[in-house]
Amino acid sequence: MLKAELRKKYMQKRKALSPDEAFLLSGKIFENFQKYFQPMQAEKIHIFIPILAKKEIDTQIFINYFLKQNIRVFVPKIVANELISIEIFADTLFETGSWGISEPVSNTDSEELYFDYIITPLLYCDKKGNRVGYGKGFYDGLFANVSKDAKKIGVNYFNPDENIDDVWEYDIPLDYLVTPEKILSFLTSGLE
Repeated sequence: MLKAELRKKYMQKRKALSPDEAFLLSGKIFENFQKYFQPMQAEKIHIFIPILAKKEIDTQIFINYFLKQNIRVFVPKIVANELISIEIFADTLFETGSWGISEPVSNTDSEELYFDYIITPLLYCDKKGNRVGYGKGFYDGLFANVSKDAKKIGVNYFNPDENIDDVWEYDIPLDYLVTPEKILSFLTSGLE
């Protein structure tokens, strides 16, 4: 299927989830992430803050855990149509930005280029790690500019079942996908 068709289909599927279902599934995704990856103190994780109105995975569960474990947390913010990475702490001040996302008040880019993990938002991911987001290309830009050692991890409520037919030359696939049911690795063949 084409990205536009998949984007529409999976936005509708996500919209059909009740808030309780979305919260429960987010918790299962977090549990699967924790079991498999087990991030360590002082590692650096880039993670998105969800648009809850669009029923994105509730990553606040992840963020709270990481901060308690002294794992360094960086979140994206769009400034002048560019994605920057801001390090956050327990006392970081937030405001609701133009995208309806809670984001740090600060516009100071950490300029960090080495992350251990990049937890990535998406609407859909196929069995090759190709993803469909909102079509702005922010994460392809991030992936292209950071260390190649960063584990690019998508989180999604749904398992892949259809191929993306219009993968572009500059699309950068994920390394892993975490769903409520399983973890897929695209670095090897098959499921983990």
